[in-house]
Amino acid sequence: MSSKFKATLLLAWALLRLLFRRATRAHQGLALFRANFDSDGLPPVSRDERSAFTRFSGCIACGLCDRGEAQRVQASGGAYRGVMALVLAASRSMPDFRAAAYSFHFVPEAVLAQKELICPSRIPFRALARFVHDKAAEVGGPLPLPERLVTLRPRSL
Repeated sequence: MSSKFKATLLLAWALLRLLFRRATRAHQGLALFRANFDSDGLPPVSRDERSAFTRFSGCIACGLCDRGEAQRVQASGGAYRGVMALVLAASRSMPDFRAAAYSFHFVPEAVLAQKELICPSRIPFRALARFVHDKAAEVGGPLPLPERLVTLRPRSL
């Protein structure tokens, strides 16, 4: 048997197996996505949520939103590195939403509202925090706060 014929036969067999498996598989589409990625903390994103990324990803990393954050950064023990780091991480790629939601616990919503007013890119910080919190909830919720930080500030979105 020639090697070309054998390769063609193997490719044809692989194609038939693939088509048969796809036709008989119960997990397809969203269910398959969830089965593959929920354990990694990556929930699916709807079309509307994808369009929100354009509002979230306009950050120019000017650092204005990090002004006055030193105490929260210090109180977090390194878990929170500032608003700018959260915005960049949450808007540039699919982050670990559980860790990002945990970090957003250190910033009160009123502070996020103030930061929106000074942001030259008009990033909707509160909407971003809600988005991250909602996505984290889909895959187990924010990482739990360490016991020493639980009394720092209760957070609700």
